[in-house]
Amino acid sequence: MNFIALVTITTLFIAGVFHFYWAFGGTLGLDRAIPTKDGKALLNPGKLLTIIVGFIILNFAWVAYVLNFKDLSVISYSEQIVYAGWFLSGVFAIRSIGDFRMVGLFKKINSTKFAEFDTKYFIPLTSFWAITFALLAYQV
Repeated sequence: MNFIALVTITTLFIAGVFHFYWAFGGTLGLDRAIPTKDGKALLNPGKLLTIIVGFIILNFAWVAYVLNFKDLSVISYSEQIVYAGWFLSGVFAIRSIGDFRMVGLFKKINSTKFAEFDTKYFIPLTSFWAITFALLAYQV
């Protein structure tokens, strides 16, 4: 399980760092990270929200780390970490399925850069994370 978990931890870490990069003015990949329609962004998260999301994603990586290395002895709420793993598995599964409009397997907007990246990269990645968190939570 270590390799799969390390891939999960690494990709979540990179996703978290990208959010900080975007919050502080970076633009690389931004056009592929926010859904658009008719050339207009459907989401316009501010700097603070983007930073908060970055921290949340880094915490997801920490949960994967704790579950994988069974480092539950250093924290007093080990049962909650297992529940967090199951919860994150569900969150990422729901993200993979989508909102039936902008994101996920059943999105209606399919002709944008975001939609292309969502189909090729984000859906498989969030599906991978959903499976990984389920496996990590199960194995503890």
